[in-house]
Amino acid sequence: MKYLIVGLGNIGAEYELTRHNVGFLVADHIADKFGATFETDRYAYKAKVKFKGRSIHLIKPTTYMNLSGKAVNYWLQELKVPIDNILVITDDIALPFGKLRMRAKGSSAGHNGLGNIEHTLKSSTYPRLRFGIGDNFYKGKQVDYVLSRFASEELDQLPEIIEKASDAAMAFVTIGISRAMNQYNS
Repeated sequence: MKYLIVGLGNIGAEYELTRHNVGFLVADHIADKFGATFETDRYAYKAKVKFKGRSIHLIKPTTYMNLSGKAVNYWLQELKVPIDNILVITDDIALPFGKLRMRAKGSSAGHNGLGNIEHTLKSSTYPRLRFGIGDNFYKGKQVDYVLSRFASEELDQLPEIIEKASDAAMAFVTIGISRAMNQYNS
């Protein structure tokens, strides 16, 4: 069984440890846990891990957030992964910081990365794991907020939440979306 786990984010040092890059952080953590290394490939940094008889391909799109669909579509086709076996990990301002929510399908809810994936795949029926980053910003300052670095108290909590998100991704791969949702959606 093949799976594609997509961590959404933006490439470049200026985006490291920003709220918008939590997908990259979770993908990095999964790769580190399995001793895998990301290599530059077509439209993405790509790594591969084996877990419980499954081939898990991790990508971090290099197309920037707003064009994530280009990388996702390419790797779905290239690897011949069914759309049900993809998990997109992304930030979500509608969830409190650290809250995780896995869904089998859904709307982009205004998220440009998810919106571009939906537009490119012509479908919103792909699994996603939303990672809450909170909404502590003034009206009109959403872009500044998602592209800002985590606060120090958030950084203290981040490793534990990233660990939980990577566990949720592995649960998706091993026990399926329904059971993973029951286990990790709080």
